[in-house]
Order: sequence, then C-alpha cells, then structure tokens
Amino acid sequence: MVGYHVFVVVVEVQLKKGVEDEFKNWVNESNKELSKFDGYVNRRLLATRTGKHAMLVEFENQEKFEKMHQTQEHFRIQSKGHSYMEGPPKPVFYQVVN
Repeated sequence: MVGYHVFVVVVEVQLKKGVEDEFKNWVNESNKELSKFDGYVNRRLLATRTGKHAMLVEFENQEKFEKMHQTQEHFRIQSKGHSYMEGPPKPVFYQVVN
C-alpha cells in the first residue's frame, strides 16, 4: 500500500513490585483509547521469562505516531502508565523495511 510504512516502537519498562496485574488492566483499557487515533495499528505488552517487560507499539507511520504523542489524551494515558513504573520507559524506534 502506498504511504503505508509501519513504524514500530519497543519500549522497555520496569514495573514497580506488585503492580503487574493493574498494569495489564491499564494496558487493555488504554489500548481502547489509543485505537481511536489515526494510524494506530497495535500495542501489546511483552514479558520475558525473568519478569522483564516491554511494550510493542505499531503505527502506520512515524508522523501519525508523533501527532498522537502531541495530544492531551496521550499525555493523560502516558502519565497513568508511568505511575506503575520504577523509572522512565526506554523506547527504541524502528521502521519496518521488509
């Protein structure tokens, strides 16, 4: 599809002790809100066997992702998510090339 270049962000997060279930619920609820943004493709919570977590975020392109990031709605969602974390999330940005 012309103009469709999937933009992926893998965000490493370190959760506070004992909040994993609450965080999972927040991910599900916030995904419903984020799915309303133009360009949203998918967002999932990943976990390793050792208990480390990451978020996998997919948007149609970087421009739509950045536009979503500039909204008050996203700021509110992000602020709530950060309340479950030990420190700031660590994003790595990717462009799907194949």
